This record gives sequence, C-alpha cells and structure tokens, in this order.
Amino acid sequence: MSLGQSVAPHLPYLRRYGRSISGSQQSGDALVARLLETLVANPGAVDTGGDLRIQLYRMVHDNFGLMAEQAAANGDAALTDIAIADARLRRIPSLARQALLLTSVEGFSFEDTGRIIGRDVEAVRALISDATDEIDRQTRARILIIEDEPIIAMDIEMIVRELGHDVVGVATTHREAVDEAQKHQPGLVLADIQLADNSSGIEAVQEILTDLKVPVIFITAFPERLLTGDRPEPAFLLTKPYQPATLRAAISQVLFFDESTIPA
Repeated sequence: MSLGQSVAPHLPYLRRYGRSISGSQQSGDALVARLLETLVANPGAVDTGGDLRIQLYRMVHDNFGLMAEQAAANGDAALTDIAIADARLRRIPSLARQALLLTSVEGFSFEDTGRIIGRDVEAVRALISDATDEIDRQTRARILIIEDEPIIAMDIEMIVRELGHDVVGVATTHREAVDEAQKHQPGLVLADIQLADNSSGIEAVQEILTDLKVPVIFITAFPERLLTGDRPEPAFLLTKPYQPATLRAAISQVLFFDESTIPA
C-alpha cells in the first residue's frame, strides 16, 4: 500500500481536529493541506513502520503552532483565523484544550496524546484537568437541539442540562428547527444531519444562519461525508455514538471561539 493510500482514511478526522483547534473550516483544512504538502515533498517525514495516525496528528499539532507564527509575522489574511485562535488559546495553555480534544473527541489514550503533543502521561492528565477547570468557569449557553430520534434527543438534552446549559427547544424537522431558532434565539445549535421529514439538518442550519449568527455542532454517524474539504462544511462535528465527555469537550470548544459566550 502506498503512503497516499495509507493516509487517505485519516484525512476526514485530521480535518475535524484541525477545524476544532483553529475554530473554522478554512483554517483547519489549511493545517491538513500543509501536512499533505510536507508528505508530498518528503515522504520520509513519517515512519511507515510506526503508528501512522499518531504521527499525522502530531504533524497537524506542530503545523498549528508554525502557521500561527507565520500568520502573525506576515499578516497573512488567509491564516487570520489561526492567528486569532492561537491568541485566544493563550488565555489558558493551548495544550490543555488540545489534550482534551485528542482524548475526548479523537479517542486517543493519555499515552498516545502525550506522544502527539510531546508530554508525558502525568502532564497530559494535568493539562486535561486545566481544560476541565476552564470549562467549569465558562459562561453557560442557551442551546437548541435539532434531532429527530426521540431517545437520542433526550440523551443529548440530559447531557446538556447536566453540563449546566439551558435547552430552549428540541426540533425534529427543518421547519420546526427554523421556527424554534427564530423564537428562542439560541446561543448554540446541536444539529443532526438527517431529520424526520427527510430534510437536511444542514439546510435547516443554513436557513437559521441567514438571520442568526450562532455557533453550530453537527452530529452524524457518517462524519467522513462532511469532512471532505470540497465545499462549505461544518467546523465542529461529532460522530455517533459519542460519550458525554465528547459532547462536553465539543460544546466547550465551540463556545471558546464564540466571543459572546466567553467571559473576559
């Protein structure tokens, strides 16, 4: 199997990680593009006999710091999101949130997370504790849930309430979603991709965003379909099934990049 064939299955999830640490599709995909450019120019940048997934995530992690420095030094407009993300992450140790995302969202062990960010296991535990403390101090949000499966909707609502957020509504169709958003003006939307009337959750969110500026997390069983980089896609995406800690980390990261919900 060629290096390209080995890397390809990891690309959607590398895009998800890049987007989540940088706060946007454009900047996250730029991180992955830099990784691919490196591999094309120097295939020996990875050890094909080692754990390829860990090495690829480490490269995205390293590129985040390098591209933030480049954006700050050159005033590169295309990398503005990364520079802003880096500046915001400096309010707490940036490694703390990256460690939390790697363990809670990407499913790495503490040991493998340490290999990605260059820290030992105890340091990773401490970083995650720092990130969790920051979450506990985070401003609570008013959340709209768009989900057509009643059991899943109830599960999400329970998790969201346990995290201290308010659920302003639960919608199962495109029309309900738009109506609930207009009525309640939520501070965050959690949206499934496929709704009860066979309409698209993405289309519902797009209509909501024409009148309301609000961060969105999409939840789907098929994340690779929304992480191609070929079209406008979500910056924040969760995979079904997920653990409460995964949703907690994702909500926290979204609110972290939303100025209206982050305390000074």
